[in-house]
Parts: sequence; C-alpha cells; structure tokens
Amino acid sequence: MSNDELAVYDARIELIDFCIEVFHDAPTEEFLSHLLSGDMRTPEDSVNDHLDAGFEHVRAFVDAHEGDDVEELHTELRRKYTEVFVGPRPPVLMHETHYREDTEFIGEGLAEVEASYGAAGWTPPEEYPEEDDFVAVELAFLRWLVTKQREGRDETFGYERVFLDNHLMTWVDDAVADIREETDEPLFLAAAEILAGLVEFEDEIVAQMA
Repeated sequence: MSNDELAVYDARIELIDFCIEVFHDAPTEEFLSHLLSGDMRTPEDSVNDHLDAGFEHVRAFVDAHEGDDVEELHTELRRKYTEVFVGPRPPVLMHETHYREDTEFIGEGLAEVEASYGAAGWTPPEEYPEEDDFVAVELAFLRWLVTKQREGRDETFGYERVFLDNHLMTWVDDAVADIREETDEPLFLAAAEILAGLVEFEDEIVAQMA
C-alpha cells in the first residue's frame, strides 16, 4: 500500500473519530485541548461541500477560543450539548430509528442495525451507553470497517456498502439539518457538516471498491 493510500485511510479514521468525540457525549477536556492546539489537520484544497463547511467551522471554533480556559470551555459545551442532544426533550436525537419512517425503534429498526453489525462479526463497544442505532455506535462500526480495509480485508467494503445504503445514508442528512436548525455552536455545526461530508466521501470510496 502506498503512502498516499495510507494517508487516505488515516484521514478517514480521523474524520470518524472527530464526529464520535463530539457526538457521543459532551466533548472532553482532552479532546478540546487537542483541538485548540491546532493538531487537527484540515486540508486547504476542497474535498466536498459538507467537509469544506465543517473545516471552516472547526477553524472558526479554534480562532474563537484561542487562549480560553479549557475547563471552563468544557463546562459551557457540556451545557450546550445537554440542551441540544440530551434534554429533557432534546430537539435533536442522534438515533437512526428516530429519523426513519419505515421502521420502529422497538422492533425491526434496531434489529436491522444490529444485524448489520453481526453480519460483519462486530460487537458494539461498551463505552457507548446508548442503543445500537446511536450515531457514535454506528460510527464506531464504520471505523472498524475502515480499519479492516486498511489491513487488506477487502470483503469489508461490501459490508460498508450495505451499511451506508441501508443505514447511515437514510438519516444523517436529516439529522444534520436539525442540528443546523437548533444550534449555532460552531463545534456542533462542524461535527454535523463533517458527518454529512464523511458519509458522502465514504460513499464515493466504496463505490469504487465494492
């Protein structure tokens, strides 16, 4: 595998990890310190509209909070995260079955997500105390697939094709639209746009491989 190919895998995983860090719970102080240090690489060239917009929000967030106390920033973001994603009665629920009209949560919807995991031989990690259709769990599965692809397990491109078509691509755009509607927090907007752009980018990659 060439260095360029390895760099693409690294970039894919970095984008997935960013979205997981922002959405699975309020961003940690460690994550915020890393982000404000400027260690997150954002490409200068255009990738796609969503990713480009997400990177702009990242840069805006970093510029706005340069020199801020990370502990205080973490506290403020936890409050905002709770208002948007936790509630009570949160305006945005980052669960696939919340957005899909063709399934019910207590029934085939969750079972279909879990069946996709099982078919690939993956078990959701215990550190995400949410249902298996939660965005962080679905992204953890995507990360596992990309890692296996980097190891040369080409059959995982097929599993990703099915997962994108039947799951992530059915609901992510609607969730991103809700985030835009409900918050002006640059970090959440960054993660939303990067999530949409990531799914679009993965769709293009898998279309070439599966």
